[in-house]
Amino acid sequence: MNESGALNESALGSPSSLWLEAEALDGNRSLALSSAALDFRVNPWDIMLCLSGTVIACENAIVVAIIFYSPTLRNPMFVLIGSLATADLLAGMGLILNFAFQYLVSSETISLITVGFLVSSFTASISSLLAITVDRYLSLYNALTYFSEKTLHYVHLMLLGTWGASLALGLMPVLGWNCLQDESSCSIVRPLKRSNLTVLAASFFVIFILMLSLYFKICKIVCRHAHQIALQQHFFTTSHYVATKKGVSTLAIILGTFGFSWLPFAIYCLVGEREYPPVYTYATLLPATYNSMINPIIYAYRNPEIQRSLYMLFCGCFHSNGSYRSRSPSEV
Repeated sequence: MNESGALNESALGSPSSLWLEAEALDGNRSLALSSAALDFRVNPWDIMLCLSGTVIACENAIVVAIIFYSPTLRNPMFVLIGSLATADLLAGMGLILNFAFQYLVSSETISLITVGFLVSSFTASISSLLAITVDRYLSLYNALTYFSEKTLHYVHLMLLGTWGASLALGLMPVLGWNCLQDESSCSIVRPLKRSNLTVLAASFFVIFILMLSLYFKICKIVCRHAHQIALQQHFFTTSHYVATKKGVSTLAIILGTFGFSWLPFAIYCLVGEREYPPVYTYATLLPATYNSMINPIIYAYRNPEIQRSLYMLFCGCFHSNGSYRSRSPSEV
């Protein structure tokens, strides 16, 4: 590669690590980890990704600490929220480490390890969102038996499947499913092969469709319950409509945020070619990382139990004289 024609840029994608290198030799642009001498010209996109990773790590570290050290937050819902926060915490740390390795260390081995780490983290994050959706559905569909040992058993199985599948997908590039030996097979996310990236993108669409279906069923159950309550009271109150509308709006926000964050990058992973301008990758990639930044706000910080623990952690002045119990996802 001619030094005058090389422009090194780095980025991360979901669920993988992206290293961007524009090669003037053949006019093609692909994602790569530069093995050339260190060049301290920092790509602004890399800075934004690193800042995004820093915010993600800080937000989710607080959630993980609160759930871990709060004895009252031990029901299935908070176990799954803890899984989501842990996955997003690892994803944020991966974004930071990728930035550091890109400009301080250049190695194919580190490239593969970072790719595997990020694939596992982002996959675990998306899968945890699906597990939370399943838990919310179960809390409504089987409300009377939600706090039974059977539910806890289901949660443990979901966690095992979530992290097992995520670890398996993350190990694939490290164990040889990469394009380091065949550059022509590279996708927009080097060193992942196009077939590898296709599997990851297809997995995302399957999870998204399942979440869409489950939240549609949740919406029907919520509306039916609200309607039955109104009938028992022999009239429809304004609060009935307000509560139903608020519930539907909340579900729309959850799905809308998830889709807006991940769909552009997932679609681009399927249709994009490594010869395309790298700005397309960055433009679809950065919003995907924002999902891990928004998750703690939607699933954790809006929860009254976690808010109470936050007051105790930072203020030390929150005192409750009444009884306190952990609630189910349907009540929240």
